[in-house]
Amino acid sequence: MFFCRLQGFDFWNNTLKAARFVVAPMVDQSELAWRLLSRRHGAQLCYTPMLHAQVFVRDANYRRENLYNEVCEEDRPLITQVRIYTSKVFYRLLMMADLITHTCINIDYCDAIDLNLGCPQMIAKRGHYGVFLQDEWELLEKMIRLANEKLSVPITCKIRVFKEIEKTVCYAQMLEKAGCQLLTVHGRTKDQKGAMTGIASWEHIKAVRKAVNIPVFANGNIQHLSDVERCIQGDRGSGSYECRLGMLPPVWEMAEEYLEVVKQYPPCTLSYVRAHLFKLWHHTLQIHQDLREELAKAKNLEGLADVSKKLRLRCQEEIAKGKDVEEREDSLPFPHWICQPYVRPVPKEPVANGNSQGSEVKKTVCQKRALEDSDGSPDTLSKNKQKKRSRNPNKNFCPEQKPKYIKCEQCGNPKGNKCVFNLCRGCCKKKAYKEVADCPTKFYVKVLKKGKSVYSHNYCYMHNLRIYNTMTIHTVVEKVWTPMHL
Repeated sequence: MFFCRLQGFDFWNNTLKAARFVVAPMVDQSELAWRLLSRRHGAQLCYTPMLHAQVFVRDANYRRENLYNEVCEEDRPLITQVRIYTSKVFYRLLMMADLITHTCINIDYCDAIDLNLGCPQMIAKRGHYGVFLQDEWELLEKMIRLANEKLSVPITCKIRVFKEIEKTVCYAQMLEKAGCQLLTVHGRTKDQKGAMTGIASWEHIKAVRKAVNIPVFANGNIQHLSDVERCIQGDRGSGSYECRLGMLPPVWEMAEEYLEVVKQYPPCTLSYVRAHLFKLWHHTLQIHQDLREELAKAKNLEGLADVSKKLRLRCQEEIAKGKDVEEREDSLPFPHWICQPYVRPVPKEPVANGNSQGSEVKKTVCQKRALEDSDGSPDTLSKNKQKKRSRNPNKNFCPEQKPKYIKCEQCGNPKGNKCVFNLCRGCCKKKAYKEVADCPTKFYVKVLKKGKSVYSHNYCYMHNLRIYNTMTIHTVVEKVWTPMHL
């Protein structure tokens, strides 16, 4: 199948309109409202949140909630990012030819498909996707070549670098040769994450940009708008790929404008909105801890807006009293009520005896908010268990008082209360099948009649088979196992 589509720099110049300021895909944070807000403040290209390819193929509701419901003429150009861990899943995605061409991954919904080869999180390691496909060049080449043949829109890739610049360049050239039309290079390695994030290497990005003949987006070390210009001029890249707005307005202006966009373009998941407000108000919430509590407990959009309004009023009071200069933290270049990036602190070095001053400070400052029982005493249960207790006040979480179950003799799972073999449901089924043995409970039974196996009453009901009496049915087959409810 051949599609007439733009490639490389023609694709970047015409379809993506030579975008240089790009909003990166963020997990549960790149929803339509945030993308539109970003575009109002200078973003020229946005990405959708990463989509799970396997779920996307099989679940129509997932496709509707994560792609169809977020169609907007203002939200273009737009690239859809997907995560894929095997060529088999990728092939299934591409084989949905009619669905891809007419209803989902089409020019009507997005302008390109981005393959996420840069996620370093543990969930990506367990799922075998993201940067953990970095060493499987043959598999990646096969998937990208297949996508380039089957998709009606260009395929792009996001990668992380290797420690060696030469290996990173060879990696990028392989992707380009396979059919990648645009490459995003995050200048950090697979191990640079969390507390060990460190500084991204623009030298790696610069080397890749010189070695390939497709557009390259730089990712990493962007905290202010000036960093974007510096990165483009230093690396001569095609754009800068970041998720920050790059401006410094008062936080309440951004928060109120975002909430207005959310109301204008429903539906938007409340957890997404709450997370954005927590990030916007991050530095202010370190001072006003009580409003942090209220923001965390708000149950609807109006509640979140009320907390944001209270934060605005408190900040304006501080400005009127001149406290914005007097009480500024040394670590912040601007007052806390100004939009500015959050820089992760460097991890503390442990002391020789195993204790560290940083850990003691962390214990006193970063404490989880304590929920209280009906009697007012603080609850030491986890948040999940407290939710269960709110639904069932009599639920018991004491390990000593939990009922003890007799274990299955084979697998260790709780055995059936009336199973004569002292086995669990699964092991009882296997034993009955292998030994032609019956368990006189509601477990699996093989019913024999004149050398033939017949269905139980329950199975006939489920499969709409005609029943003449309790033990005789219209259709007889061999070796059928069903729960017996006679």
